[in-house]
Amino acid sequence: MKITVTGSLGNVAKPLAESLIAKGHDVTIVSSSADRKQDIEKLEAKAAVGSVNDTAFLTNAFTGADAVFVMTPPNLGGTNVVANTTEAGKKLAQAIKDSGVKRVVMLSSIGADKPSGNGPIAGLHNIENMYNKISGVNFTFVRAGFFYYNFFNDIPLIKNAGITGANYAADIKMAMVHPRDIAAVVTEEITDLNSTNKIRYAISDIRTPQEVAAVLGSAIGKPELPWVQFTDEQLIEGMTQAGLPLDIAEMYTDMGRGLGNGHIQEHFNTTDGKATGKIKLEEFAKEFALKF
Repeated sequence: MKITVTGSLGNVAKPLAESLIAKGHDVTIVSSSADRKQDIEKLEAKAAVGSVNDTAFLTNAFTGADAVFVMTPPNLGGTNVVANTTEAGKKLAQAIKDSGVKRVVMLSSIGADKPSGNGPIAGLHNIENMYNKISGVNFTFVRAGFFYYNFFNDIPLIKNAGITGANYAADIKMAMVHPRDIAAVVTEEITDLNSTNKIRYAISDIRTPQEVAAVLGSAIGKPELPWVQFTDEQLIEGMTQAGLPLDIAEMYTDMGRGLGNGHIQEHFNTTDGKATGKIKLEEFAKEFALKF
């Protein structure tokens, strides 16, 4: 199969491309950076270098493909993130329509069934709705759990204060995922040309924040590492003091509230509720320790 992968050589796109190439597929990787061209070609993939804001470029990259993996860039500025994410989705949607591709797998998120109360995920909700209106294309929305890699952002807090935490309680259930497990799910879906429109969850493990603190703490030699529930105000203050723009801090605080009250996990819990990925929290803890 000829498959186009967006996301350059990111945490999901690179292992996805490697998996597809190992299975003998003809892979083109879309990247906005010309510096990535050589690394892409080392994987034995073709490089399509251009702006993800350029619909004509995207259309050309998708044309002739049997299937396309689409994701929006993870960093869309310090303000208007949901609006910017939605706008990026519009360009991808137009390229999908103009290219004539019939099979598309989108990286979405747990909580994307909700229009609000989920922070940046609201942009993915808008894009899923947009794609659902495109006729003649079979979509799979891969709704990923909370990325393990988000815990890397807590390393300064652990080092400076000896704690970790967020604005949700230590006993909630969190559905989490490793990027390689996302890549495994996408590999299955994107090579199935007979699939009809559906939602599929990519979840590696379901644990409480208290368990996360204990497992990660043990991996870094701090087995008593506590999980602290911050107020919204404390979380915003901490993120802005660390240099995040206020809009971003408020957006992630909104996402934390959605996790804490079960709003984000509701659809997953009532329709799926299973962690089928291979990389459990203890395995990720080894990566966390190396990063620490």
